[in-house]
Amino acid sequence: MRTTVGIIGAGPAGLLLARLLHNAGIDSVVLESRDRSYVEHRQRAGILEQGTVDVLRAAGAGERMDREGLRHDGIELRFAKQRHRVDFPGLTGGRSVTVYAQTEVCKDLIALQLKEGGPLLFEAEALAVEGAESGRPRIRFRHEGREDVLECDYAVGCDGFWGIARTAFPESLSRVFERTYPYAWLGILADVAPSHDELVYARHDRGFALLSMRSPAVSRLYLQVPADTDAEAWTDEAIWDELERRFETDDDWRLERGPITQKSVTPMRSYVHEPMRHGRLFLAGDAAHIVPPTGAKGLNLAVGDVVTLARALVHEKETGSPELLDAYSATCLRRVWQAERFSYDMTSMLHPGPADTPFDARLQLARLGRIASSRAAETDLAEAYTGFPLDVPGDA
Repeated sequence: MRTTVGIIGAGPAGLLLARLLHNAGIDSVVLESRDRSYVEHRQRAGILEQGTVDVLRAAGAGERMDREGLRHDGIELRFAKQRHRVDFPGLTGGRSVTVYAQTEVCKDLIALQLKEGGPLLFEAEALAVEGAESGRPRIRFRHEGREDVLECDYAVGCDGFWGIARTAFPESLSRVFERTYPYAWLGILADVAPSHDELVYARHDRGFALLSMRSPAVSRLYLQVPADTDAEAWTDEAIWDELERRFETDDDWRLERGPITQKSVTPMRSYVHEPMRHGRLFLAGDAAHIVPPTGAKGLNLAVGDVVTLARALVHEKETGSPELLDAYSATCLRRVWQAERFSYDMTSMLHPGPADTPFDARLQLARLGRIASSRAAETDLAEAYTGFPLDVPGDA
């Protein structure tokens, strides 16, 4: 099998890259180790930055998002029983975010790929990337019980942290930067209308809590818990009781309860692999970087990566110049590190750690108080939350 761009992974990064390349007249093949149902139903991120929304619309993948997605013009910070709303459009010149689950983004992009794009092979397990330093990288994969080879001009690893693409990087080239956190998120889906029309980020001495949603009738909520927590050890009643404590306010706001349909635990970590390119092999999305979910950056960073790569591939096709491809890693990493910084700041500001002292607690409250009282601090948060430019000036 032969193509111009071989893409490993049919998550949002791989699928969007294939769509952008198709629209530019560049052929690709997407290999996905899981079946279609798994890809379309795995629960992941749900917040799309303004730039991500714009990219999906421009790619022809925004029709259902515009119809069913929930535009949010702000978030609420809750601490010391007080409530403070951050007004995104007023602080950023009109930018907002959209609540639209990653599962739905994948469904939309899969439908477009199967209807209009190049081959998308489900249950095609990538085994190795060979010849990354040559002009003809090869992706060995297993599909329908037999091994095959995909020859390509460029190979792209969109196969997540546990994928095989990154293993093709020489150890002498790879640099890893990471941080693990001593807590996790216990997340639930519940069949109840959201108790607030925007996301609520709550800092409490008992731990962080987040009120989010998947639709006007389905709530998505999270509790900070110890890193080794078993989700099934929490009863439904205990979860609602704890959420109620952490969202407590001095006014008459109340948390609505409903049937819990799903429980899961999300670990918290920060991870960056440098560089994001080795020869003709490129990494994108979680294959190259992971952020704690507090800043809602994971999916949006993946979009930034593939937009940057697609532009570079189109530039090379039209001009013959590899300039943008050569700059891919450095260009992406500038944005990645800004997102890592923001996600770490949000996480450390809102999550009491098991070893924290009263001094640490006071610092968290002081940081939140600064945002609530300073337009400059509030603007910095709003600009970061709604999305960094695809190329952030300055060195990584």
